[in-house]
Amino acid sequence: MMLQVLDLGDNKIEDTFPYFLETLPELYILALKSNKLHGFVNGPTTKNSFSKLRVFDISNNNLSGPLPIGYFNSFEAMMAYDQNPFYMMAYSIKVTWKGVEIEFEKIQSTLRILDLSNNSFTGEIPKEIGKLKAVQQLNLSHNSLTGHIQSSFGMLTYLESLDLSSNLLTGRIPVQLADLTFLAVLDLSHNRLKGAIPTGKQFNTFNASSFEGNLDLCGFPMPKECNNDEAPPLQPSNFHDGDDSKFFGEGFGWKAVAIGYGSGFVFGVTMGYVVFRTRKPAWFLKVVEDQWNLKARRTKKNARRNGARRN
Repeated sequence: MMLQVLDLGDNKIEDTFPYFLETLPELYILALKSNKLHGFVNGPTTKNSFSKLRVFDISNNNLSGPLPIGYFNSFEAMMAYDQNPFYMMAYSIKVTWKGVEIEFEKIQSTLRILDLSNNSFTGEIPKEIGKLKAVQQLNLSHNSLTGHIQSSFGMLTYLESLDLSSNLLTGRIPVQLADLTFLAVLDLSHNRLKGAIPTGKQFNTFNASSFEGNLDLCGFPMPKECNNDEAPPLQPSNFHDGDDSKFFGEGFGWKAVAIGYGSGFVFGVTMGYVVFRTRKPAWFLKVVEDQWNLKARRTKKNARRNGARRN
């Protein structure tokens, strides 16, 4: 059996990035956090490098230079959601999950983490980051990254935690981030962002700490109000003619909606969403719950009326 998990974190390894690990074709998890690694991460040096990697954690080192765009293009396992979400790998690993260090006693096959935080990376975040649409947690905080937040972040449809804090990022927050329906943790604090904070969906759940340290940001939940010229642009729809998966998510299209109308709108949508996505964004569940309660109240009211008529 070939090596699948390599956890060398929390040691005192003082070296450059170990490119020789690219030769491990079945490597699922690579954790090199909290060492003394230094220098650039250029990669890849071989074909299909780290193509099966699900967790790439090189946080808390002294790595520098631009972000490793070459690896972003080769992380094939981070580009597609695992179709068997109930498969568990019998390995344990410590990771920082949504800002808290925890230990997974078993690793779910759907786990996708990219953590390059607390290094000395410079330059812009490449738009290719949007290819990694199965990533659940992305942490690029505490570096010296510049430029804008790419609109391609809006393609990370399974993202649950995004931390870009303590960099030198400028420009506006792209409205596409508001379409990330699973996003539960967001930290854009201590950058140089400006303009109106997007509104709606998940963005209505974030407090001021997610945006503090950006003096030119305005709008909810910050105390600074926006002027007319700072108002947020209209949010573009992700729906395109002929591509219902963009609107409903992978595996949830017009057929599921048709089934929903046939057996009750709320029940059909809820079951279709749970079956095909397995995780439930809070704002969606709130809407479903309100709709279901309203329908239940109307049903009870009609039942009482019918009973009174028969009497």
